[in-house]
Amino acid sequence: MNTDPIKVLFVCLGNICRSPLAEAVFRHRVRAAGLEDRFEIDSAGTSDYHEGEPPDRRAAAVARRHGIELTGRSRPITASDLRRFDYIVVMDAQNLRDVRRLAERVRPEPEIRRLREFDAESAGDLDVPDPYYGGEQGFETVQRIVERSCDGLLAHIRSERSL
Repeated sequence: MNTDPIKVLFVCLGNICRSPLAEAVFRHRVRAAGLEDRFEIDSAGTSDYHEGEPPDRRAAAVARRHGIELTGRSRPITASDLRRFDYIVVMDAQNLRDVRRLAERVRPEPEIRRLREFDAESAGDLDVPDPYYGGEQGFETVQRIVERSCDGLLAHIRSERSL
């Protein structure tokens, strides 16, 4: 049996709203499933706009209302991330293009997926909307999307890895 941790990296543009939220929700789901020792979970951004900053206060407030704490600091995705992580999970089509462009130079065929590929309610819309410029309701909407999608992602990985 392979005991190496399963490495999952969530990626959005600035790494202050969507990807830290996905990281925290997924970590919460993994812990609830009793699989915490089997995973390494992190997040990053395709830009360095907010490097070193904590998660957006609105994202943190919404997560807290759902019993989840956001931690960490924003950081840009690196070439070593592409070599190290088993699953690179992006939030939207632009993130997908940006990560694939970086991957071409580093690792031609990494597993890069959009988070909403695992959302049973996506109805073909695979982008997690960026709530940064909107109001509180946008963060609530993203929270619900991320929760459903993380449930689906964990089920996918559990099936794929026989966990």
